[in-house]
Amino acid sequence: MLIVCLTGMPGAGKSTVASFLKEKGFSVITMGDAVREEAKRQGLEPTDSNLGSMMIKLRQDLGQGAVAHLILKKLERDSNKSNLVIDGIRSIPEVEVLKKVGTVKLLAIHASQDTRFKHLVDRKRSDAPTSSNEFAGRDKRELSVGISEAIALADETISNNEITIDELKEKAWAIVSEWLEEAS
Repeated sequence: MLIVCLTGMPGAGKSTVASFLKEKGFSVITMGDAVREEAKRQGLEPTDSNLGSMMIKLRQDLGQGAVAHLILKKLERDSNKSNLVIDGIRSIPEVEVLKKVGTVKLLAIHASQDTRFKHLVDRKRSDAPTSSNEFAGRDKRELSVGISEAIALADETISNNEITIDELKEKAWAIVSEWLEEAS
């Protein structure tokens, strides 16, 4: 099983790539959804602040790979053996946890702050930033859990500045196609 882990700062284009790979037959699990499910289980409203606090608390209580452990539990429940995309890797320890169940490749999606802010506002999710200050705070929180190391150590990186969605998908597919060949 090939596990393509997507990393990048919020709004960089990870979910666009994940949705595209789903069309290509991959199963998709979103790290943020695992955190949202845990917040719901604990009766918390899914605001950016609550979800950010939940993500940090999980890591403090269970280690830097905590959210990946939640994903492994989900994989065991679903007994899914197809190729997989994990959307939203934030640390190398999460990647290490996932290596227990398959061949893992890390793909970083990079975009400028302006591009990312626009993407986040445009998708209209409950945790979208309402101001540039809130956006900056979210970036600082992401950096505090090790996302910069995950981005720096990625197997491949795509710059999602001044390209179309179709170009982003083409670049991602060229990379993932090679990884599929290597894994088979």
